[in-house]
Amino acid sequence: MATQTTPATPTAAKVNGYGATSRPGTGSTSWETFSWYFFRISGVGLIFLALIHVFLMHIANDVSATSYSFIAARYANPFWRVYDLLLLTLALLHGLNGLRIVCDDYIKSHGARLAVISVLFLIALSFWLMGTMTIITFQPGHTLAQTLLGLLHH
Repeated sequence: MATQTTPATPTAAKVNGYGATSRPGTGSTSWETFSWYFFRISGVGLIFLALIHVFLMHIANDVSATSYSFIAARYANPFWRVYDLLLLTLALLHGLNGLRIVCDDYIKSHGARLAVISVLFLIALSFWLMGTMTIITFQPGHTLAQTLLGLLHH
């Protein structure tokens, strides 16, 4: 009499650590490898950028004292504009990459996944453009129209 053995259940991906899948291997695309590394590097960078932002804007300075003149004085130094632009860019790209991974995991239909990721990309792009325009074109004492007209005349 032959005995039946049940085959071991294969796993979809090797798990290394707490819920994290293994690093993309040789069979993965270069985009996925870049995405994997970017996610980790941008996360570490965002920890420092966000903690410094929270400390400077919410602990070292009184939140109720944050006014137009406070921001105008802060943006007089180009370093803070670059800092805020870097924080905005990394936060949006890191979040968009995370949402893309969630969509890849849970949306099975290729068409639906492409549509959702495209909409997310357009939303992130519009937020990035609005934030970048605000950071770059901010001029104390000028309206947005005056600033844009000044940029067009140069």
